[in-house]
Amino acid sequence: MKTETLLHYATLAVPRYTSYPTAADFVTVSDGQRATWLGKIKPDEAVSLYIHVPYCRQLCYYCGCHAKATRKDDAIAGYADSLVKDIRLQAQHLQGKPRVVHLHWGGGTPSILPRQSFQAIMETLHEFFAFDEKAEHAIELDPRTVTRDLVNTLLEMGVNRASLGVQDVNPQVQKAIGRIQPAAVVKRSVDYLREAGIEHINFDLIYGLPLQTIETLNETCRTIGDYRPNRIACYGYAHLPKRRANQRLIDAALLPGPLERFYQAEAVEKNLVASGYMPIGIDHFALPDDNLAIAAKQHNLHRNFQGYTDDDCPVLIGFGCSSISEFHDGFAQTVAGIAQYRRTIDANEMATVRGIAINDDDRLRSAMIAELMCNFKLDLSKFGGKEKFADALERLKPIIADGLALEHNGLIEMTDEGRPFVRAVASLFDAYRQQNIAQFSAAV
Repeated sequence: MKTETLLHYATLAVPRYTSYPTAADFVTVSDGQRATWLGKIKPDEAVSLYIHVPYCRQLCYYCGCHAKATRKDDAIAGYADSLVKDIRLQAQHLQGKPRVVHLHWGGGTPSILPRQSFQAIMETLHEFFAFDEKAEHAIELDPRTVTRDLVNTLLEMGVNRASLGVQDVNPQVQKAIGRIQPAAVVKRSVDYLREAGIEHINFDLIYGLPLQTIETLNETCRTIGDYRPNRIACYGYAHLPKRRANQRLIDAALLPGPLERFYQAEAVEKNLVASGYMPIGIDHFALPDDNLAIAAKQHNLHRNFQGYTDDDCPVLIGFGCSSISEFHDGFAQTVAGIAQYRRTIDANEMATVRGIAINDDDRLRSAMIAELMCNFKLDLSKFGGKEKFADALERLKPIIADGLALEHNGLIEMTDEGRPFVRAVASLFDAYRQQNIAQFSAAV
């Protein structure tokens, strides 16, 4: 691929498409609207749950999440009390006890919660939800905070998958991002989890960090390969210092350029594939016997706010500040500010601020974009035919000419070279992207 062509596609500002419509298209949504959507969930319907804990002991420079550093245990415990109230407030609108097949704790650092808070939250969830005996119960962990006591608590809660934030093992890169985390600390965490019987382990990596090179990423891949996590996600760092004050601590002059970022992502994939991992869509990898790899082989892969998943539930109920819920008829997001969230919940309101109601066209396009993002192909005959999307096909022509996609009689397929840029093709079928897209991160 020509350098100018690569640069063009690598720097395109396009959504990540963990949902459609994307969160950037949300408008004002009320508690009343959320209550109506909650009430439409059928009794015993399979659902997913997400719990957001925004606190960390210290905030890493690169972090783009809704998170806040604190040393105050009372603030953390108080937030957990609000989570319990949040669950009760939303659950009062349910018709029955939905069946939970997936529960995910995200953050921040959700393991920062004290043991009694975990217990109170789980007891409340069990009061209003029925847990499937095969439910996946996952939590994001900072390896620096993993102890045997914590692992025992997670085991008592029923956690069966842990996702460790590894990012990069190079000491200089770690210093540049404010996260000193020796490889031995990661290994110790993995050992604690596996010894306790929590065998499903994910690693999160990041490329595009300051001082990061292909060589440091090769080193990271070699190191983590010995730990054999079941899944690995490797995301491109999005430098948005105007939005995230902590990112202003990163020296932008030390960040790799777009071409280097592309080659870094390419190097990670080569390393992981050589180590026996299967590429899953973009950014994700899994061992061949992992459920995610099996879902990909069987074309049963899905995508939601956690990225690629084998979770096919159309309903995801979020609890906690900034959490996003996905319902049959729309999305609802809770207020992001911790203080405002707690005040509103304490006033017996659900703290809904944004979201969007979806129509049949949104559902259609959502399925089309998911096909592209999960399978790298799209058969327009399943969605109304090529004539219906003539405008998108016209805008696809330059991408085809550049060798990134093929199209024959309405069947669109990404080429091997084009797969890293599938988001650019997905955006052609995004009815909301006719407006400004500069708010999104680069495609690679």
